[in-house]
Amino acid sequence: MDIMTLLDKLEEIVTNAKKIPLGNKALIDPEDIFEIIDQIRENFPSEIKEARWIVKEKQEHLAEAEKEAQRIINEAREKAKKAASETEIVKEAQRQVQEMLQSAREKEREIKLSAEDYADEMLANLEANLGKMLAAVQRGRERLQSKMSPRD
Repeated sequence: MDIMTLLDKLEEIVTNAKKIPLGNKALIDPEDIFEIIDQIRENFPSEIKEARWIVKEKQEHLAEAEKEAQRIINEAREKAKKAASETEIVKEAQRQVQEMLQSAREKEREIKLSAEDYADEMLANLEANLGKMLAAVQRGRERLQSKMSPRD
């Protein structure tokens, strides 16, 4: 069961609790509340694990991009060394090296941006879900407090 459903269940228990006569207080079975809180605790860490996984995934993408860029740069340097024997060959090699370096930099940049966009999107989704959960908890607490406060 997801956290939002559990919060809705919690809110329903508070809303439907029997009222104490001549007062604005409600009778709520603490075991029902504690059971739902335990379920929320069981579900909540999975979302945190997901956020950590997203960050780790981003770091791995960046490391792969850097490794690939370094491999391409090393390959370009090796090609340049081999082609250094004649002037025309050297000029052509230098041109190719520059193209390969530029291509590697562009590819690295694209991979980094893509990884960052992906991580940002996942974190934004997580942030939105956590905001909704917090709002639901706050509404539940406000309802509970308004039902528990004595009327004038």
